[in-house]
Amino acid sequence: MFFFAKMFWILSQPAAICLLTVLLTLLLIVFSLRRLAIAAGIVSAMVLILCFYSTAGALIVQELENRFPHPPAPADTACVIVLGGGIPARVDQARGGYNFDDGGDRYIETLRLAGLYPNARIIMSGGDGSVEGDVKKEADIIRLMFDDFHIDPARVDYDRESRDTYENAINTKVILDQRGLSHCLLVTSGFHMPRAVAIFRNLGMDVIPWVADYRTSGTESLKLSFSEPIVNIGLMTMGVREWIGIVAYYYAGRVSTLYPQ
Repeated sequence: MFFFAKMFWILSQPAAICLLTVLLTLLLIVFSLRRLAIAAGIVSAMVLILCFYSTAGALIVQELENRFPHPPAPADTACVIVLGGGIPARVDQARGGYNFDDGGDRYIETLRLAGLYPNARIIMSGGDGSVEGDVKKEADIIRLMFDDFHIDPARVDYDRESRDTYENAINTKVILDQRGLSHCLLVTSGFHMPRAVAIFRNLGMDVIPWVADYRTSGTESLKLSFSEPIVNIGLMTMGVREWIGIVAYYYAGRVSTLYPQ
């Protein structure tokens, strides 16, 4: 399932679809199929504009981010679960340390929560999500960070084996059951929270969604946007990937609802 999902995503991501529609148009021109080439060219242009030069991707991500408004801080909590993501693992493997990308707020927020709730147990779930399986595990990288910030190692459980969100949930449940913990804060990015909550709840874990970072302002509207095409395609890729994951997990029986409340 893991490798099938990775390969399917390589072919179905928006940038790949843009490329395929362009190649189809060129192929139809080569074979002198004029009408079909014109139709394919129009579709290709529409896909390119939608992905690179509109705020459509931002709207998709914004909807995911708005699904779980940030709750008030609880008086206390037994544990904090932080899901892997936000680390360019190949860079860290080559250069050392712990470099972050946009999802690195997950770990900064976990450090803040560790100080706010000094008795809470921390569960860091993240392994190597690459297809090749030859990248340094995220849990090992974050262990260095937590040690540098003087988080007591006795407080932290590291799941080094998870390759995706479903395995995050499976392995975290084992840790929670072993330690008798429940009602934990679940820390991940806003766009990723609906899928993560659906999986955790389906496995019987009543987690509290705790969004660590947002990628949109929350006030986006559909319009043309020519100034930041790379940002636009990035948001489109992020949103489409999450929805593909949600739908695939639903039909695979890994979640019981497409869009959790």
